[in-house]
Amino acid sequence: MTEPGPVRRIEVFMGAGQRRAWSAEGKARIVAESYSGLESVCAVARRYGLAQGQLFTWRREARTPLATIEAPFAPVVVEPAPVAPEKPRPKRPRRRSRGGGGIELEIDGVVVRVERGADAKTVAAVIGALKAER
Repeated sequence: MTEPGPVRRIEVFMGAGQRRAWSAEGKARIVAESYSGLESVCAVARRYGLAQGQLFTWRREARTPLATIEAPFAPVVVEPAPVAPEKPRPKRPRRRSRGGGGIELEIDGVVVRVERGADAKTVAAVIGALKAER
């Protein structure tokens, strides 16, 4: 018994290579055949001389409802949204520190003064609470 040789595929293209016009029925028949499950989508495309991408596009279009394809466009005017004027915050006079080396934080109008020697965990908890209130 002889062993079979490698499988070879030969494609012969005839004609000038012009675009073909497929009827809606022809497209529907090819798309239905590609969904049959008897052979791969690529094999169906090859048999009809289609690019695989073309057949996948036809399949996607077949799944799209007709209403979305043929929907007319409506004119749209884009305008900037009205912005409410921001309330100016009253300026607070800066206080001079007494030379203690502390820091002053202002978060949404709330001023927190941390003096030298403050516990870091307590300061972090206060800042976290102020941020959560925003």
